[in-house]
Amino acid sequence: MAAEKERKSSAVSDMGAWAMNVISSVGIIMANKQLMSASGFAFSFATTLTGFHFALTALVGFVSNATGLSASKHVPMWELIWFSIVANVSIAAMNFSLMLNSVGFYQISKLSMIPVVCVMEWILHNKRYSKLVKLSVVVVVVGVAICTVTDVKVNAKGFVCACVAIFSSSLQQILIGSQQKKYSIGSFELLSKTAPIQALSLLLVGPFVDYLLSGKFIVNYTMSSGCFLFILLSCALAVFCNISQYLCIGRFSAVSFQVIGHMKTVCILTLGWLLFDSAMTFKNVSGMIVAIVGMVIYSWAMELEKQSAKALSTVKHSLTEEEFEFLKEGVEETTHSRDVELGHTKA
Repeated sequence: MAAEKERKSSAVSDMGAWAMNVISSVGIIMANKQLMSASGFAFSFATTLTGFHFALTALVGFVSNATGLSASKHVPMWELIWFSIVANVSIAAMNFSLMLNSVGFYQISKLSMIPVVCVMEWILHNKRYSKLVKLSVVVVVVGVAICTVTDVKVNAKGFVCACVAIFSSSLQQILIGSQQKKYSIGSFELLSKTAPIQALSLLLVGPFVDYLLSGKFIVNYTMSSGCFLFILLSCALAVFCNISQYLCIGRFSAVSFQVIGHMKTVCILTLGWLLFDSAMTFKNVSGMIVAIVGMVIYSWAMELEKQSAKALSTVKHSLTEEEFEFLKEGVEETTHSRDVELGHTKA
């Protein structure tokens, strides 16, 4: 009974972390669209804005630690700096990729992160995936590609930026999960440690990166009260988005976060259709359906893997190591030979 309650509580908290990530991620896209679009406030300083996001996140972390709501654990400074460099390169490369490539190729590069994370976890952590999980990843990628990809024009500089963005973003998500496990540190505690470094570096370098992207310096921008309020809204949503990202990767693994995260694309398309009267074509609808089918297959595959791991763990505890290895490697052959023997006895 207690185990069942604990399982239900865990499922609820997992769903809460996922819902927070989806809502905050979709919300921040809508806020940033109004903030940075030419028809809105034309605040075209994406990298500096990200620095503002992490500055507020760092402030929230500092207050949380100071008031005792969260505990600070030791993580070597070199690892925090390494993670911050990877994360900042990811943000800058994504911005440059969007600037130099078509929207279609930019979306393809984001979809490519799922198989890249799988390969990197296989190389770095020797992680294996079942055929069903691999199939579900392919289905989700195809579904979101059908929804969003319009063209695949690409140039040499844009291709290099996209490759850097894919690699650094995938490595960032793997680092989050591995550092949480390595140092037994909570998601918010890790975020509190990395946010100040990222905020400082982005606020120092961001204006120059934005100048390369937009040809404008932030010091020349005329700030209005409406723009200031939307910057605050964007920063508040970013805090929830950052926290939920760490929560999700800590709970679901990097690959799970990537697969589940692409459901946000479906949500954005739907909200764009409902709120902004965007065109909803047969291609969009069919892509959503394919992506949802992929999600269902993925959830089912992961549940089967969990049950299989539990069964093997139970058997391992009840047998000696030699018996367990024998059972694991030769169970099918042993079962077949026993069936033959039983058939001979009956005869």
